[in-house]
Amino acid sequence: MNIPQNYKAINKDAWNKRTDVHVSSSFYDVEGFFNGASSLQTTESALLGDIHGKSVLHLQCHFGMDTLSMARMGASVTGVDLSDKAIEKAEELNRTLGLNARFICCDLYDLEQNLDEQFDVVFTTYGTIGWLPDLEKWGAIIQRFLKPGGKFVFAEFHPVMWMFDNQLEKIEYSYFNREAIVEDSTGTYTDRNAQIEYTEISWNHSLDEVFSALLHHGISIEQFREYDFSHYNCFSNLKQIAPDKYQHSDVGGKIPMMYSIVGRKCN
Repeated sequence: MNIPQNYKAINKDAWNKRTDVHVSSSFYDVEGFFNGASSLQTTESALLGDIHGKSVLHLQCHFGMDTLSMARMGASVTGVDLSDKAIEKAEELNRTLGLNARFICCDLYDLEQNLDEQFDVVFTTYGTIGWLPDLEKWGAIIQRFLKPGGKFVFAEFHPVMWMFDNQLEKIEYSYFNREAIVEDSTGTYTDRNAQIEYTEISWNHSLDEVFSALLHHGISIEQFREYDFSHYNCFSNLKQIAPDKYQHSDVGGKIPMMYSIVGRKCN
């Protein structure tokens, strides 16, 4: 597996360019968030359960809306993201809303150099692990920052979705993590016509790779589910089937689009 040496800087630039477009988009609906709406979907809300009074580490938090939604639920939350622009926006939202979330700007693999605590819950969702070349390191980070008996909550787009081309019309990429996927892109999933250009580097991760990374680092699996819908209209060629639920226009509910895992750190 090839790992371009400069992939972190390239992806940081990509997410910095995306952030302003995302903040102003109807996709993220920051205005509704200010008016009290939670950014958490029903899937991860159910997986989290009651987190009042708990400490939560949110990995790859983007500009912090889910982090702040968990703070509103009474949790003590720390959000981490590579993009300094996203973290600046997250801190601005935190101040404006008068919440007590904490944000750290660093690459995930460098988190131990920036944080020395353990948490009741480690949380990460949707479009996160594809930016990481090595899930064994990811599993080690989850193990490092979870308290003994702590809970890991993960929801992600299904690896089947990342096999398709950008139009969801044909299989283009391997299901397995065999090489870096380097793409020159324009626009973003909230606005495909946005006037931004960037390069992005990602990796596909099979379910085997995900489970192995967790199990190898002492995270037992308590729950695993697959879903025939996406909560987000962030792919091409989707149709809405219910509020916050989308399926492929042509193949409907015949392919998995998301999955979720709840794990527990062994004592």
